[in-house]
Amino acid sequence: MNPTDGNGRPRFYRNWISLAGSILAAASVFAFLLLFAIDLFAHHGNPYMGILAYVVAPAFLFLGLFLIFGGLWLQRRHALKAGPGAVSPLVINLSSVRDRKTLTVFVACGLVFLLLTAIGSNRTYHYTESVQFCGQACHEPMKPEFVTYQHSPHARVECTACHVGEGAEWYIKSKINGVHQLIGVMTGEYDRPIKTPLKNLRLAQDTCEQCHWPQKYVGNLDRTYTHFLADETNTPFTVRLSLKVGGGDPTHGPVGGIHWHMNLANKVEYIATDEKRQQIPWVRLTDSKGVVTEFRTEEFKDDPSKHSIRTADCMDCHNRPAHHFRTPNDAVDLAMASGRVDPTLPWVKSNLVALLVDTNYTTEDQALSKISTTLREKYAGKPQLDSLVTAAHNIFKTTIFPEMKADWRAYPNNISHKDWAGCFRCHDGKHKTADGKRTLKASDCNSCHTILAQGAGEELEKLNPKGHTFFHIDAPNEDFDCHSCHTGAFPK
Repeated sequence: MNPTDGNGRPRFYRNWISLAGSILAAASVFAFLLLFAIDLFAHHGNPYMGILAYVVAPAFLFLGLFLIFGGLWLQRRHALKAGPGAVSPLVINLSSVRDRKTLTVFVACGLVFLLLTAIGSNRTYHYTESVQFCGQACHEPMKPEFVTYQHSPHARVECTACHVGEGAEWYIKSKINGVHQLIGVMTGEYDRPIKTPLKNLRLAQDTCEQCHWPQKYVGNLDRTYTHFLADETNTPFTVRLSLKVGGGDPTHGPVGGIHWHMNLANKVEYIATDEKRQQIPWVRLTDSKGVVTEFRTEEFKDDPSKHSIRTADCMDCHNRPAHHFRTPNDAVDLAMASGRVDPTLPWVKSNLVALLVDTNYTTEDQALSKISTTLREKYAGKPQLDSLVTAAHNIFKTTIFPEMKADWRAYPNNISHKDWAGCFRCHDGKHKTADGKRTLKASDCNSCHTILAQGAGEELEKLNPKGHTFFHIDAPNEDFDCHSCHTGAFPK
């Protein structure tokens, strides 16, 4: 190989460093094309492909270019120092056995590197598509979502199925969002807690309804909720309900129940005046015949056209389908009902809830230490002590995340109406038509569910298909604005 060009000038780029850079640059281009092709023909988009194809691969390309020009610069610098005629660029003499062996090894290593690049690109793609990467690899901010996701009904559904879905538009958006998340994680500039609802979340029709069939008639569902009072004996109080889920498609069953709201024959629109969509002062209903009815609270005097009007879909009620942050009350009730916490321990319900709602925790380790110390002091010598501490730690680690300031207080759950307004964001009796003749308030507790039985012991055997009057601990109560007192912890 001639060490000079046609004009007798030395070819400084002929050196091992520049050649290695050339292979690296070629491999990065190869990896980019491979990743792009894999993602292009994948069944659904991967939001982190933007990081791999448009950040990682180009980074290696620039590294390769740096080596190419770096080798050139070093070779030229050496030539200038050595003087004219002393330049000794890389020369490969194919008639030399030594040079042929060197070239063979170099080419073989280059091919192996390209092969490893292909395998590594493919494996990396599939790893970034996994739930583990979304929740664990480099996502401290995603820890609350990842942990709660693992305890949700959607624990076997990939993150990308709901957060990306199919289609070219969202394919591109996911790439841009993936790069944006990378920058946020690297700089530490992300919200604590992560804000919801997500403004760029796809409509439920594009994601949820790819698995769930909106025309399905559900009918009534039998549900039992076991609670314990915050008294010395942890008095059990159970409510058995028949939830009137119903359906919204007359071809599969009577139209009615909770799923009447689905966007089949009825169109429900609303205005929310806060970011979390908890304050809804205006609702517009368009029924199957096209009749439009507006409901608004007395305080809402604005022209609706001045506000953003949202069409209600699944996510307006099922807003925590995969990332449900249980309240301390519910988490402790579940632990006691399932036997992980012994309800015979005096005051155990109130003591556990008090430890969980402490607002002074700044880290998980600090919280777990205090929980352990406090419980070991209060229940010293009890045989259930170790299992109690373990259960309390598990509740905290799966529901409260101090570093991200994420817990039930940050993420309202709009299903039901016990701890948050939920249904009563609209059905609170304050939303009325202009003539005042119609309101959105349900008539009583049995409008959406029938209380089949309530209480404890023999009381739970007294089933009433027509529904009991709700008995609130010690007295009948039909004022069902539960969230006014219940906060997820102790009543106000």
